[in-house]
Amino acid sequence: MAIGRSIGLGLDSRLRGNDSFSNPQSPIPNPQSLASAPLRVAANREGRTIVTDSRRILIALATYNEIDNLPAVVGSLRRQLPIADILVIDDNSPDGTGQWCDEQAARDDRFHSLHRPAKQGLGTATVAAMRYAVENDYTYLATLDADHSHDPADVPVLLAAMEKDGESVADVALGSRYTPGGGVEGWPLFRRVSSRGVNVLARLLLGLKVRDASGALRCYRVATLRQLDLDSLTSRGYSIYEETLWHLSCVGARIVEKPIVFVDRKKGSSKLNAREAVRSLVVLFRLGARHWCGMRPRRPSSSLPRESAAPPSEHVEETRTDRRSR
Repeated sequence: MAIGRSIGLGLDSRLRGNDSFSNPQSPIPNPQSLASAPLRVAANREGRTIVTDSRRILIALATYNEIDNLPAVVGSLRRQLPIADILVIDDNSPDGTGQWCDEQAARDDRFHSLHRPAKQGLGTATVAAMRYAVENDYTYLATLDADHSHDPADVPVLLAAMEKDGESVADVALGSRYTPGGGVEGWPLFRRVSSRGVNVLARLLLGLKVRDASGALRCYRVATLRQLDLDSLTSRGYSIYEETLWHLSCVGARIVEKPIVFVDRKKGSSKLNAREAVRSLVVLFRLGARHWCGMRPRRPSSSLPRESAAPPSEHVEETRTDRRSR
């Protein structure tokens, strides 16, 4: 695979030794000068929320064999958020996904790709995206699936939920399938029941107050991510979503939920299998034991200043009034 120009990102030795980045970093303004500026949002001709702010936003997607989906997802994200940077973490997909990313990076200064030598798991890809966002001083990190299960039009909605009237009101915004107005399309009964069960366990074992702790569509305030010891996030698979929320709740993160409709992929195959499901449950029970024994997550050895201090952990959910018909 041809790899584009590399940039040094100050990542830890594990990432520096195994990963290659394509496309130089596009200019990022000093976040301290932007901390007090409100996020600019507007409505497009279809009445959907779009972000017109020209700064601070990184959208990350983890991929393995997503060449049939990724170009369309990136194109849709570009229409919704032309001012955002996009980062794709690809695990050496044999279908040409990584090569497409290199070609895209050569044409688009706001597109970046992280090439990893082998399939290393969704969890480590998510942590890599967090490191990239922290070390390059982004203000917001948004994540979503690369298979069109998530509507890219929902990303601006989550970004808009982070601020109100120029004030910080949330540290994490979740796209929620299980708040009123949200839903799932195309899943068999077993998948629906197992997903609900995982979220019940997350609330019971980890003390999380959210209805949907297992979804990938979410937005993080990067200043809050700086308070986490990313090395202590151990999930390699789908349990990274619950683990991250538990760590964030332990530092007092304010979490809001926005209803979304999740649509099962139309192309390609799901990466979730029985082995991964069992592994994620093991992680969940291990974290639950730590939670109920009062064992708090490690904090970074040196915490970087946040934009604003968060009050004790809060959770707010909102009912969707403009649910899309599909």
